[in-house]
Amino acid sequence: MRPGGLIAGLRSVHVVVPADIDDTTVPSGGNTYDRRVCLGLPATGWSVHELAVAGAWPRPDSGSRAALARALRAVPDGAVVLVDGLIACGVPDVVVPEAGRLKLVVLVHLPLGDELGHPPALAAELTALERETLHAASAVVATSPWAARRLVAHHGLAADRVHVVPPGVDPAPIAPGTDGATRLLCLGSVTPTKGQDLLVEALAAVADLTWTCELAGPVRRDPAHVAAVRATIERHGLGERVQLTGPRTAAEVATSYAATDLLVLPSRVESYGMVVTEALARGIPVLAAAVGGVPGTLGDAPDGGVPGLLVSPDDAPALAGELRRWFDEPALRDRLRRSARGRRRTLNGWEVTSRCLAGVLEPLSGTLG
Repeated sequence: MRPGGLIAGLRSVHVVVPADIDDTTVPSGGNTYDRRVCLGLPATGWSVHELAVAGAWPRPDSGSRAALARALRAVPDGAVVLVDGLIACGVPDVVVPEAGRLKLVVLVHLPLGDELGHPPALAAELTALERETLHAASAVVATSPWAARRLVAHHGLAADRVHVVPPGVDPAPIAPGTDGATRLLCLGSVTPTKGQDLLVEALAAVADLTWTCELAGPVRRDPAHVAAVRATIERHGLGERVQLTGPRTAAEVATSYAATDLLVLPSRVESYGMVVTEALARGIPVLAAAVGGVPGTLGDAPDGGVPGLLVSPDDAPALAGELRRWFDEPALRDRLRRSARGRRRTLNGWEVTSRCLAGVLEPLSGTLG
């Protein structure tokens, strides 16, 4: 056993995260989750040792692979290691050899092969690599019940090895909005997965109505898709009404939410949908594609009302139809706002996420493989 093994590592967790975890130019739900649990686990009795590794994950170059290998080799035998799935799942040749001496827990934000935009051969390759990594892990963490079921079915994992630890949300004041209807917000990386192109097409179909829409989020992940979204905005003559604002700081996001009447999430794939609970925490209704974990994240208000509208995924006409209902029906808007404010009172904070994650780690802290 290496020096400083099991005893030194007791109640201690090494967390492997992307080096850009705090880069405000490329914010992501995965980075937010990682940062919040690193900050929250100490309150549950765990000492956190953060290991940030640079790389174009999940397809890093040789230098990044070598850096990850060195970081893992430096962790004492028997230690609990929580690794972001974006890093771990693409490099089983680096991660799996360490699984015999470490208690590896892999946090999967979105299965690698589910990210849209990959050629089919690459998606299949990433899925195979992810499967190898997850089968070697001591435990797997998913961010929603849907995501857990997906991993079990997709990779043939034992259900009792996949644990659901949903993201939390910070308390926030009720958003005043504008006139209660016309200001829309879509928040997320501008990629095919998030479906901003669908939203622009839907907005073009309701251009006869009064509204404005902010598309906020990173624009560096898929430049070709960003260019296509910009071209669609211009083709429909929506340049004065649809703002593609790029990445936003936390303060800027809060300002955008405060001026929002409706959050729109047209994602084609979504494991959880953190922006849904961020909106609900402010009493903002949500119009979203009924994909992945989103319906469960939207949930129900205590009175049974649904705090938003769900449409079939990858369906711009359906999205346009629900937008028109939203604009045309004041009673519908009032009902959805009441439900959103009711749902707001039932949301869990990040401290619950940290406690749930600590519960996954706890059985591993005193055992050796």
